[in-house]
Amino acid sequence: MAVLVGKKAPTFTAQAVVNGGEIVEKFSLDDYLGKKYIVLFFYPKDFTFVCPTELLAFQKYLAEFEKRDVAVIACSTDTEFSHWAWLQTEKKDGGIKSVTYPIVADTNKTISADYDVLAGEYIEDDEGNVTVEGEFVAYRGLFLIDKDGIVQHQVVNNMPLGRSVKEVLRMVEALQHVEKYGEVCPAEWTEGADAMVADHKGVASYLAAH
Repeated sequence: MAVLVGKKAPTFTAQAVVNGGEIVEKFSLDDYLGKKYIVLFFYPKDFTFVCPTELLAFQKYLAEFEKRDVAVIACSTDTEFSHWAWLQTEKKDGGIKSVTYPIVADTNKTISADYDVLAGEYIEDDEGNVTVEGEFVAYRGLFLIDKDGIVQHQVVNNMPLGRSVKEVLRMVEALQHVEKYGEVCPAEWTEGADAMVADHKGVASYLAAH
């Protein structure tokens, strides 16, 4: 699994569904770089079990991300038409109706591959026959990208393990605190709590106070 933290986030242009039902042919990550922070998260499949809980949870906290100048973008290897149909399906029927942030269609699986979250692999035997082990779908990868296009945080879960959206929001707050004040954030730091000055004196003062 590649570590992208500290590196430029791979850019892409692909089909996506935005505003809960509008299909865009050339949705590009470049449109956000330099303008907003980005939370880009991958999930395995539309019309499944854990996935709608995550997408709906991000929608629940979308206003909190937006007021911190963060664009939330989802991505899976399903087609834009599958995304569209899922967005039209009521929650009681397993759908994600009400989700408004973009959902990218990584149909060619190149975006998932670039972020190194694509499961499945080709296996070739001694006679040159090729089979596939697993499914070519995305793990639950998440990447926090700053306004310069640099990945500042990433986490990758296996498919049965849902993520904490509150933790993603905490990481956004921590990044923005570091950028604004030049302090570093200790374990379990939350917005409004004391941070640390990154020198021996500052660290010692923080530890003495806690």
